[in-house]
Amino acid sequence: MVSKEIRLIDEKGQQLGVYSFEQASQIATEKGFDLILITDKASPPIYKLGDYGKLKYQQEKELKKRKLQEKQTTQKSIRIGFNEGEHDLNVKIKKIEKFLGENRAVTIEMRLRGRQKAHFDLAKEKIDNFCKKITIPYKVIQPLKKVPRGLMIVLKQ
Repeated sequence: MVSKEIRLIDEKGQQLGVYSFEQASQIATEKGFDLILITDKASPPIYKLGDYGKLKYQQEKELKKRKLQEKQTTQKSIRIGFNEGEHDLNVKIKKIEKFLGENRAVTIEMRLRGRQKAHFDLAKEKIDNFCKKITIPYKVIQPLKKVPRGLMIVLKQ
C-alpha cells in the first residue's frame, strides 16, 4: 500500500520532512538509495533512505545471532547407569566433550533403581570417576546432588 504523503528520513537519521511518494522516490534515486518503510502505523507513514540489501543483511545477521544464543542456552542431558560398561561410558564422555565444546550446559544423571538406592556412596563414587575422565576443562554449575530417582550434576565449559 503506497500512501500519498510520507515522512522521509535520510540515511544519517535526519528528518527531511513530508513529501509525496513520487518526490521521495525521486530523491532516493538521485541519492542512489532505496526507500525503506520504517512504520506504516504513523500518520503519515515513515520511510527512510538507505540500502535495502544492507538492511536485509543486518536483519539476517541479528536473526542468526539470536538463534545461536538460543541454541547455546539449551541444556543437554546424559543419563548413565549404575552398571554401565566402560565402552558405553567412553562414548558418553565423547558426547559430553562435544556438548561442552559447543558451550552448552550438560546435565549428567545417574538413575538408581531398587537395591541400587542402598549403594548411594558407590553411585557417587562412580559419577566422580566419570567426571574425572572428561578431558575438556569444565565448571560445575550445580554440584552433585541427590534427586528422587538418583544423582545429578550440571557442568559447563
